[in-house]
Amino acid sequence: MRLINVATCNLNQWAMDFDCNMKNIKESISKAKEVGAVIRLGPELEITGYGCEDHFLELDTVTHAWECLAELLLGDWTDGILCSFGMPVIKGSERYNCQILCLNRKIVMIRPKMWLANDGNYRELRWFTAWKQKDYLEDFLLPAEVSDALMQTTVPFGYGYVQFLDTVCNAVNYLILRAVAAEVCEELFSPMPPHAELTLNGVEVFMNASGSHHQLRKLDLRLRAFIGATHTRGGVYMYSNLQGCDGGRLCYDGCSCVVVNGDVVAQGSQFSLKDVELVVAQIDLDAVASLRGSISSFQEQASCKKKISSVPVPFKLCQSFNLQMSLSSPLKIRYHSPEEEIAFGPSCWLWDYLRRSGASGFLLPLSGGADSSSVAAIVGCMCQLVVQEIENNDEQVKADAIRIGHYTDGQFPTDSKEFAKRIFYTVFMGSENSSEATKARAKVLADEIGSWHLDVSIDGVVSALLSLFQTLTGKRPRYKVDGGSNIENLGLQNIQARIRMVLAFMLASLLPWVHSKSGFYLVLGSSNVDEGLRGYLTKYDCSSADINPIGSISKADLRTFLKWAAIHLGFSSLAEIEAAPPTAELEPIRANYSQLDEVDMGMTYEELSVYGRLRKIFRCGPVSMFKNLCYKWGAKLTPVEVAEKVKHFFKYYSINRHKMTVLTPSYHAESYSPEDNRFDLRQFLYNARWPYQFRKIDELARDLDGDKVAITKSTDQEREDGTTNGGMGVVAAGSGDPRAGF
Repeated sequence: MRLINVATCNLNQWAMDFDCNMKNIKESISKAKEVGAVIRLGPELEITGYGCEDHFLELDTVTHAWECLAELLLGDWTDGILCSFGMPVIKGSERYNCQILCLNRKIVMIRPKMWLANDGNYRELRWFTAWKQKDYLEDFLLPAEVSDALMQTTVPFGYGYVQFLDTVCNAVNYLILRAVAAEVCEELFSPMPPHAELTLNGVEVFMNASGSHHQLRKLDLRLRAFIGATHTRGGVYMYSNLQGCDGGRLCYDGCSCVVVNGDVVAQGSQFSLKDVELVVAQIDLDAVASLRGSISSFQEQASCKKKISSVPVPFKLCQSFNLQMSLSSPLKIRYHSPEEEIAFGPSCWLWDYLRRSGASGFLLPLSGGADSSSVAAIVGCMCQLVVQEIENNDEQVKADAIRIGHYTDGQFPTDSKEFAKRIFYTVFMGSENSSEATKARAKVLADEIGSWHLDVSIDGVVSALLSLFQTLTGKRPRYKVDGGSNIENLGLQNIQARIRMVLAFMLASLLPWVHSKSGFYLVLGSSNVDEGLRGYLTKYDCSSADINPIGSISKADLRTFLKWAAIHLGFSSLAEIEAAPPTAELEPIRANYSQLDEVDMGMTYEELSVYGRLRKIFRCGPVSMFKNLCYKWGAKLTPVEVAEKVKHFFKYYSINRHKMTVLTPSYHAESYSPEDNRFDLRQFLYNARWPYQFRKIDELARDLDGDKVAITKSTDQEREDGTTNGGMGVVAAGSGDPRAGF
């Protein structure tokens, strides 16, 4: 038997905070040594943090990374253990995303990343170059201050692997080799991943350092990749990931693991408030050799493989047969339901944001509707997780909670509701249009969570603004139900929404002072991904906030979350909130009229999710979307009806796209998010009539219907109605949209 003990880890790093990152790295190495591991793998770019973005372009960032690496090598951290550290490296005039393999106070090899993540949330080609030389290893000249300190001048650099010369067998005079290689994050998911040819070269252990963000229902795709990499080829696959919020919209979801021959034998948590979590496995490498030797096709392909460069290292990696070391067995993979992901992912992200921002808590405008109630429930879940971790003796969480909650005299949180009272304000900002039902639901939920709750009427402020407007203009606007025009109706709604934003920020900054507390509170937003996609929100309204934990979660997922949270988080009032029809409550309620979101939008939330996925994930323009939906909805809708729905969506998507440029930074959870600043890079000034595309849709719809069914309004007529500003006939933002406006 060839027994090996390996350790990988979840680390909660913080971009550009080298002290924080080094503390976590050292703690993970210490824990790995305590359990006898001979390999320790950390996440991608763990020394700097993954989310440095344009800070990677600064020479200081690379210099500090080398300084930190030298500190690790000059100490005893790498004695007797192979450590893989992630950091940027400049070679010549190029900057590379690298894994630095270190052992016994020396750099064994530098492995640059060959296939960079450069889509969706990732922009690695903006900061790094992909390594393209696969045929040989080059000598890399270490920076002078590093080489002087380490007494090491050069190190192998490039694509290759490390061979450990374990044992000399004198009877037949040969060396027994153990081969270890790095495969960095995106490389695993490339069409021709490096591990495919490395296995044929005898590599048995793969180390994947990753910076993979949480997205709903994504974990299975990741685990299937690890399992597939070793199921038919054999091998040990170690995966290390970042965890938590390192400074941006993404939340890295950990779940570091070890896979052997297609079986998961060790798995870390997917969501945790811990800064350091170690995942350990004990493995017999003979199991890898046995599987490979039993596959004829593997033997044949290995016999004619392309040779890959290697670095020999005289170090005993494995132990022989002994009963002191137990072997890790295959285990059942742990998955969270989507409802649990919504509860725990944003909770961990909010906790990191709170403890690292210097804020003393959160303030949420709580309307009693599904969206703001979801945010409140997530904060309540966060408070529960904090108390649980303190009960589990996590000293870092305890110290952060004592500081944020202003505990004194040795006290600390022991009850989530008591903790919520200290760090969470909720405010119902009602108007003459608000119902008693939503007001009551907000109060009950606040009591269940434990927040410090306020009921506020904004009618006086609205009246003051309208009086000022009347003084200036001699006119006073009326709601549509009272005989006013559409413009008056929209203006009156937007006034309410924007007053709530101003009031929320005023309370967040001054309520701590009122209660003799230091610090400030972060304002939480609560618009969902579908509202962002449709633009069903007022620009700079109460959806404008410091951060938004549900801004990339669909309405459908939020509703299932509310049902789940009513039972599993103990907030029973959420069941009633979920059952209530979504409404903005910005217009007066009458016996024959009640404002409803889906009526205002002219589309359902379910339809919005379909449009969003086709637009972003399947990269459909208007015509392609129409064709796809003719198949999807053809059983219940005619082509003309499908055409009208597609045109209606793209009209309002485009006239409201400008709102995405100021959208509150949102927790990223959904792959069709319209968030403009990082994820969904598209223009915000459109010809909202889409004359060419809509004309094509109309022609296709007529042909498919087989008759001359009239389209509601021809493209030619729409062009005549539009402006002639260089062909950019832009519909006024907010036209017919109750929560729109510049």
